[in-house]
Amino acid sequence: MPIKYLAEDDRPREKFLLKGINSLSDSELLAIIMGSGSRDETAVELAQKILASVDHNWHQLSLLSVKDLMKFKGVGEVKAITIVTALEIGKRRAGQEISKKTVISNSEDAYLILKNQLSDLHTEEFWAVYLNQSNKVIHIAKLTEGGINQSIVDVRILFRLALDYYATGIIIAHNHPSDSLKPSREDLAITQKIKEAGSFLSIQLLDHLIITQNSYFSFSDEGLL
Repeated sequence: MPIKYLAEDDRPREKFLLKGINSLSDSELLAIIMGSGSRDETAVELAQKILASVDHNWHQLSLLSVKDLMKFKGVGEVKAITIVTALEIGKRRAGQEISKKTVISNSEDAYLILKNQLSDLHTEEFWAVYLNQSNKVIHIAKLTEGGINQSIVDVRILFRLALDYYATGIIIAHNHPSDSLKPSREDLAITQKIKEAGSFLSIQLLDHLIITQNSYFSFSDEGLL
């Protein structure tokens, strides 16, 4: 059956089957995720309205909460949860594309590994990347998650994992939901504490990154290590 004879809500799915997923527009992809539109709009029209509200940017869409999405007429709780879940799957897939044994040569390499985990969060999280003597990644872990302004890391857990994986180097990172790249007094203090603890165990703190939505700050690059 030609696409034009199908119901509006079925057309993206049929187009997918006939022409492949690469033939679909962003609004058609979102329409398939939602499954249906509203009484007044097709799924594609509703998807277009939602995407237009975030300048057709998937990253910005991923920042919307279930309640934010439910403000659109025709988006109930189930539909909103489905959208948020689909975007979270994409985020996790991107994180898994970083293969073990990736070599980190500079702060940008570390940023590219961690930005998917930390760039769009509303609360602070603290992560660590563990490396061997060749600066190859052997383990990545989220250590803590906290409030809007602070996430405290337990230095004992940080180094217990380092010893478990026989790491000789560590890169630590946390995000600033405020979008400020300026290190706080607490950021400076915990960095120094981790550096000193690592020196006793012959595990070098190679860098500390502060990650925001679109950029990062490197303690190493700024001479703060």
